[in-house]
Amino acid sequence: MFTGIVEEKGRVFSFEENAQAWELQIEAAAALKEVALGDSIAVNGCCLTVTRFDERSLTFDVLAETKRLTNFDALQSGDPINLERSLRLDGKLGGHFVTGHIDGQGCIEILEQRGADYYLRVQGGEAVRRLVVSKGSVALDGVSLTIAEVEDESFAVWLIPTTMEVTNLGNKRVSDYLNMEFDLLGKYVDKLTVRA
Repeated sequence: MFTGIVEEKGRVFSFEENAQAWELQIEAAAALKEVALGDSIAVNGCCLTVTRFDERSLTFDVLAETKRLTNFDALQSGDPINLERSLRLDGKLGGHFVTGHIDGQGCIEILEQRGADYYLRVQGGEAVRRLVVSKGSVALDGVSLTIAEVEDESFAVWLIPTTMEVTNLGNKRVSDYLNMEFDLLGKYVDKLTVRA
């Protein structure tokens, strides 16, 4: 479980196919603190298991299904990537409950500065109609955000300059894809409603 509060903006070192899966190696610092094999870390919001680490990097295996659902396919060496260690029982819940199970990708329609802040509109597909509500929560590339507007299959959020600086959202452009995780409560309510 995660909170959607990014601890560090790491950098992709390599993303290569091996015999079992794809292997993603990320240069990191803060995420290495107290790390152990088997730890769960949110990587652009996707929960991955540490398979190797050294004093400068973390390595994860990425399955074909994970690659299909996420924006990992577009990763290149040097790309900034959001990292968050799993929530500790004595930790702060500064964002919202984020599982690290990606629901799909959303395409950036608008990303522009408006005054001191930034406006981000994402085309999220049919699921937006069922799962997104104004003032609800969403995780985009692992960043916990509050939904400001919902219109058909797209939604918008506002970003403060600090978020743009400390996460990879400041490196994104129109037409880029973001990993989306919709609010867990909304998914359960949707499932109950569909059954009724």
